Amino acid sequence: MIKGIVIGFILAIAISVGCVFFYFSAGLAPVATADPPMPFEKKLANMALDAHIEKQHIPPSSVPADEPNFLAGVTVYKQHCALCHGLPGQPPMDYATTMFPKTPQLFRGKGVIDDPASESYSKTANGIRLSGMPSFKTKLTDTQLWQVSELLAHANEIPDSVKRVLIPDSPPSALTPSLPSAPGTASSTHTP
Repeated sequence: MIKGIVIGFILAIAISVGCVFFYFSAGLAPVATADPPMPFEKKLANMALDAHIEKQHIPPSSVPADEPNFLAGVTVYKQHCALCHGLPGQPPMDYATTMFPKTPQLFRGKGVIDDPASESYSKTANGIRLSGMPSFKTKLTDTQLWQVSELLAHANEIPDSVKRVLIPDSPPSALTPSLPSAPGTASSTHTP
């Protein structure tokens, strides 16, 4: 009796592994950004990300949530984050709308204001695998990581002085890099 249960259990595991292998090796799994997500993909990815962040036991922020740190966070955000995550009152860049999963626009809707600064710190420092979100822990200082995380955690309550600095320096179309003309072709811009 027990031998039959064990054999049945091992057989069920082998069949399950075989089905998963077939699903991926036969090209049935969605891998293009235009494909719909796999069953339970978002739920499982968010569950794993939340568990990973909780397991890290990130200490409290080393910078206060005040105007000077928000202003410093704006500088970091505009240089490293705005291209993908947007600026207040601006439409998402075409670049950001073509990514999968969709890049959250952090100053639109709920954004990350419901996330503690430590969660944004973890995502910014470590990145998020298979999402396009890179790790910035070797590019930014710990203070800079906390400044941008505090800015995002308090985005709905930042002072007007900080909001004014968040306004784009130039229109969105100017933020998109233009491609140089091919040699021997006329440029689309001309002077009168």
